[in-house]
Amino acid sequence: MIALLADEDFNHRIVRGLLRRVPELDLLTVTDAGLSGQSDGEVISWAAEHGRVLLSHDLNTMINAALGRLRAGQPMSGVVPFHST
Repeated sequence: MIALLADEDFNHRIVRGLLRRVPELDLLTVTDAGLSGQSDGEVISWAAEHGRVLLSHDLNTMINAALGRLRAGQPMSGVVPFHST
């Protein structure tokens, strides 16, 4: 199963709904991981180090941070951008 990390701005109703439907889902929030208030780069770095794909509604700065990481040749598990509803 894919390990996930929900960004600080990610809709927590979606997180709760996913965990309700799939209780065994390996999903942490940035808060659960102790990363509240950290920069996008630090969050992406932590996700990469822990093999987690990042879920985010931040279609601007988080995507730019992810692209910067890729351009620098640094590993990354991935970022899944979601439009806010």
